[in-house]
Order: sequence, then C-alpha cells, then structure tokens
Amino acid sequence: METGLRQPWWIGGVEVPTRVVLAPMAGVSVQAFRRQGRRYGAGLVCSEMVSCAGIEHRNERTLGYLRVGADEHPLAIQIFGAEPRAMAEAARMVEAAGADIVDMNFGCPVRKVTKTGAGAHLLEEPELALAIVEAVARAVTVPVTVKMRRGVEDGSRTCLEIGPRLVEAGAASLTLHPRSARQMYTGYADHSLTAELVSLVDVPVVASGDVTSRAKAEGVLAATGAAAVMVGRGAQGNPWALREIVDGDAAQPSREEVAAELIVFIRETVRELGERRASGFLKKFYAWYLGHGRFPKPFKNELVQLSDTEDVVTRLLAAAPGAAELVARLEAARPDPADEVLLDQLPISVYGGG
Repeated sequence: METGLRQPWWIGGVEVPTRVVLAPMAGVSVQAFRRQGRRYGAGLVCSEMVSCAGIEHRNERTLGYLRVGADEHPLAIQIFGAEPRAMAEAARMVEAAGADIVDMNFGCPVRKVTKTGAGAHLLEEPELALAIVEAVARAVTVPVTVKMRRGVEDGSRTCLEIGPRLVEAGAASLTLHPRSARQMYTGYADHSLTAELVSLVDVPVVASGDVTSRAKAEGVLAATGAAAVMVGRGAQGNPWALREIVDGDAAQPSREEVAAELIVFIRETVRELGERRASGFLKKFYAWYLGHGRFPKPFKNELVQLSDTEDVVTRLLAAAPGAAELVARLEAARPDPADEVLLDQLPISVYGGG
C-alpha cells in the first residue's frame, strides 16, 4: 500500500495532517522543539514524558512542561506512572491544559523510570497496564494512545500479546518502537514486529525507530502498513530532516537559515525555562544544529563555553549576519504568548491545586 506522507489520517476524532510524528524525547521536546517540528512538516508533535506524580504533587518544573501554544496542535502530551488513579488524574489535567491526545509511556527503558514500575516495566505487568489504559480512557474525552517497546528482553514478542488488549482497554492508537528495553538505542528496530502488530489491531499504528530519511519512511510504511512514522533523534537540531521526509526536499539549509532557527530556538527556550536552566539545557543543541559540516567545530566549541545565551546569539549573528532578517520574520509569525495555556494558571477547580 502506497501512502503519501502528506496524506492526513486520524486518531479517534483528531485529524493529523501528515504521516510524520515528532517523537517525545526527554530533555529535548520542549515547546520550541515542537513548534519548529510543526513548521517543518510534523503532523503530530508530542511533549516529553511528564510524571503523573509530579503533576499530582504540583511540582513546579513538571507543571512547566504543560505549556500549550496555539501553533502546536495537534499536540499529544505524554504521561508516565504506574498507578491507575494517578494516571487518570494526570490525564484530566493535561486535557484541561489543551492536549489533543493523551499518550502513555509504556516504553521508556531508563532505570529511574522502570524501577518505579512505569515505562517499559509495565510490559511485564499486563494487568496493571490494562488497568491504567482503562482508567485514563474513562477520565478524558480526547483520544488516549500508548507508546511501547517490543518488550523488556531481547527477542521479546510481548508487544504483540499486549497490543490488542490495550486497544480493547481503550487505546485509540499504538506506537511501537520494536527494540527491547534492554537494547536501549543499540542495534536495529525490527519492523517485522510492527507489521505483525498492524495486522492484529484495528487502530492506527505508528512505526518508531530508525526512520531517518524519506526513503526509510516510505519503506517502513510500505512494509508494515503503519499509519505513520515517528521521527526522533534524526530531528534533533535538524528540522530540515523532517522537511526531507515529508516533502522530499533534501536542500541543505544555508548558514543563515541554521543560525536563524537556532537563535529563535534559544530565545523560545529561555522564555520557557528561564535563563539559568536554559543555558545548560541548550548546550547539546549547539552541536546538533551546527554539525553536519554547517559550521567549523571550533565555533561550536566556542559557543558551548559561553554561559549567557544572548552572548551565543551575538556570536551567531556575527558569524551569519544575514540571519537577522530571517529571525525577525520567524518571530513576527509566532503566535501571541498570551494565547498559551499554562497548567499552573488554570482555575484551581480544574486540577485541585492550591
């Protein structure tokens, strides 16, 4: 089956305009990343995973993740946890914040998540996983989805055993990253499992893992029958990869384009996280944006040494003066920040805060 990457599809009642989903990535998927992804062709963008415990305890940093801008829709907010009641409460809150979809993480392999019984560990506790999906589906009116791995151990086929049951419990879509939790990000994603999952369920399946080009995206869609592909690490500091996948436009960005996108990303991230947090958070992005032969390595190293983000902006503008006009154009097109929804600004009655 040939599927155009610009062809819309649906998750429940939510229309997704392209067949590319921008992955939820911890320490990456801030609002600036999501907004940029939408501009470059991602049909659906996702928040990084948000702790339901952090929401329940009104953790300031956790609530800060739940920032929803007018230009992000459709947006999935991903939550994680191991207790049905808490996950349902978190789902109600992220729906109130403006999420179009509530996604649940049943795939994170990181020890600090799995040791709490959340993430990929839930694949070994199927009854608990089903109870969580049922509780969340009952709690909200928007579609609920699940992102999972093939299983915990190498060679596992747990995803095929639990996938249909998750759909019966209320999942409107499944995303499969067909690596084991033990693999982390090594080896290859086995998309033969994705094809099997597609054949077992009657909801859209998103294929995640090793999708780094249009050719790979088309190949995975054709081989699996999946509704869409999820792009993660390939889009880090490289939104042009999304454009290439969606539209086949493989033109390399100019220095001015790279500098302009990075400058806007820096300023948006500072607005979201504050200067102190953003300064450290952004350092990994400098190498991602400026790599690929776009800028000399010594220049990237110089930016990492700077502690003030406006000093970084100044150096970027000095290296690519033509970027200033592009920055002005991008910032002029940005929606009014006053239109954003922030969870910690919602009425107390909505989320039980005090």
